[in-house]
Amino acid sequence: MKKMKVIFLFITIFACTSLTAQNFKYIGAAKCKMCHNKPEKGEQFNKWSAAPHANAMKSLSAEEAKDPKCLKCHSTAGHVDAGLVATLTVEEGVSCETCHGPGSAYKGMSVMKKQELALTKGLIIPDEALCKTCHNEESAHFKGFNYAEALTKIAHPNPLAK
Repeated sequence: MKKMKVIFLFITIFACTSLTAQNFKYIGAAKCKMCHNKPEKGEQFNKWSAAPHANAMKSLSAEEAKDPKCLKCHSTAGHVDAGLVATLTVEEGVSCETCHGPGSAYKGMSVMKKQELALTKGLIIPDEALCKTCHNEESAHFKGFNYAEALTKIAHPNPLAK
């Protein structure tokens, strides 16, 4: 009887988890730009556009641009499940959503104003560990990685954030 209860509990937990699991979609930088390009908010889109992440695909040779080992770090769309891609393109390179998570569920202003809510909707607060999933020795072009120094090169704070 006890074994049956444990099995029932396991099946119930699995079913509830499956029903509530969400597959957030990747919407692409153009959607982020709609709100994150205003001067009063810090023009994050312009800063991203001018930085290496946005141009990561351009740094690859034609052969490398087809190599899954290269795409996993040089293109957000090139390494995520195609079923989760809404309007993101491979050419975007390392988009906003590589670092901040797929934006389909947290893109709305009412969600973005509440960080705790946004985190439940797929928002990721990037950290050094996330950066090192790409900036590591697996890359044929790796030249070392200094997290603090790298942050200064890609900084795009929102002056309105508390």
